[in-house]
Amino acid sequence: MKVYIMTDMEGVAGVTNFDDYGSPEGRYYEVAKILTTGEVNAAVEGALEAGATEILVVDGHGYGAINPVMLHSKAALLTGRPIGYPFGCDYSFDAAMMIGQHAKTNTDGGHLCHTGSFAIEDLSINGISVGEAGCNMLFTAYFGVPTVMLSGDEAACNEVRELAPNMEVAPVKSGIKRGSASGLTANENKLFNGAAIHLAPETARQLIKERARLALERLDDIESFWIKPPYELVSVLRPSESGEKMRTARVEADDMIELLSMPRQYKD
Repeated sequence: MKVYIMTDMEGVAGVTNFDDYGSPEGRYYEVAKILTTGEVNAAVEGALEAGATEILVVDGHGYGAINPVMLHSKAALLTGRPIGYPFGCDYSFDAAMMIGQHAKTNTDGGHLCHTGSFAIEDLSINGISVGEAGCNMLFTAYFGVPTVMLSGDEAACNEVRELAPNMEVAPVKSGIKRGSASGLTANENKLFNGAAIHLAPETARQLIKERARLALERLDDIESFWIKPPYELVSVLRPSESGEKMRTARVEADDMIELLSMPRQYKD
């Protein structure tokens, strides 16, 4: 069994904000990489217990989130930039997982919510609002690979359950800020929902390991999230300054990978 694991950082237990944890300039960036790699290794261990024989880990965080020295010896790593859709996925995989995923932009009760960047107000495909998790599920489904498990904040877990109700999820933290960040600037959005209750790292890893194993054991029961072509993707950009108007980009395609990869020109 060949397993694909897409990773991010903002949905990892112990990662409390972007400025300190999310980039090389942050004072806790290396700590965040250790926390992220620990959760990824837990998913790898769960997959191996369920019979996985080959595992590819994809470092999906923009600045990088995996410490390769710490990565599980049974996993291969796709990292570096530039990298784009389909992020190393192909028809050879049997199942996909997401580790460290955050909720989409403007999610009530989420933690560090954003979609691609904190500057995006909303992204939808054929009228269905999707975040990074939804886009990931779509590009793996393009190759017939179901996404069977996600770990991240509780709101992210609820988000994917709306798209694929029988997925396994591992909520490792829960945001406490209620309401939407709609209309805020990118920087205001980045700071909007920074408070959350986190599981201890070891507790989070044990939960992830259990859910990853269970997801693969239930592989035949979990359906993929998919949207049929033709496609229209609509992306709305937050105002650059408070009080300014938001701008919108629209792209169309008949192929999902082409759609997700297309450049976007924002207009008033």
